[in-house]
Amino acid sequence: MNRPALQDPVWVRATLLLLALGFVTLFLLIPLAAVFSEALRKGWDAYLAAITEPDAVAAIRLTLTAAAIAVPLNLVFGVSAAWAIAKFEFRGKSLLLTLIDLPFSVSPVISGLIYVLLFGAQGWFGPWLREHDIKILFAVPGIVLASIFVTFPFVARELIPLMQAQGNEEEEAALVLGASGWRSFWRVTLPNIKWGLLYGVILCNARAMGEFGAVSVVSGHIRGETNTMPLHVEILYNEYNFVAAFAVASLLALLALLTLALKTLVEWRMRRPDPLPLEPHHEH
Repeated sequence: MNRPALQDPVWVRATLLLLALGFVTLFLLIPLAAVFSEALRKGWDAYLAAITEPDAVAAIRLTLTAAAIAVPLNLVFGVSAAWAIAKFEFRGKSLLLTLIDLPFSVSPVISGLIYVLLFGAQGWFGPWLREHDIKILFAVPGIVLASIFVTFPFVARELIPLMQAQGNEEEEAALVLGASGWRSFWRVTLPNIKWGLLYGVILCNARAMGEFGAVSVVSGHIRGETNTMPLHVEILYNEYNFVAAFAVASLLALLALLTLALKTLVEWRMRRPDPLPLEPHHEH
């Protein structure tokens, strides 16, 4: 029997495996263990007190609120943009793709400063907003806008290659059979992209809850009002309240682990083909 050309010696595979396990242990498992160990250093009572005190509860609520607004909006935008780019040819298509990728190339801090330039007291719209008593910066709307900006590529970028690979044949067949464009989307397009869509939503939600740079610039760090969980962790750490800081950080870590589990499940489901429907049994 011929040996496969790409089969490496056992020692090479063992070395690569040990290197991978070493990196995972050093840069993932040990830091995670340190977070939970420090959070529980003074016992469960101190831990529960840290995550249930009013400022922490407000930070948790604001983080979930911002994600609950940003993710659905990015879902609508991502599906619309992916559908347009993958299914149609139009002028400005390359520009739209470039704009979708913009948050990947712009620092989150810079994106926050853009909102300061637009909505700050001395910004372009600042005087008008002040006259009409509308508050964007240092309030929930600014945090939501910053979260939307840094997360809006995730759903679109997950769906565009998936929809391009699937082609237009099934949608065209549905239209030939008399289905409307909307019905074709719900009955043909959406079932074909459902796992990729869920994957993009999971990544979008993880980034929205963990965002620090852009939110830090527009929030104003008002304790109990505009601090998200990452900002609250920073404040507690700077105050040398390490147990409380690591307690709130452990909640973010748990959310990250939950996101990773969901991501792994969706990846497994995307690789697994959908079962073929059973043919109806005809009695003779």
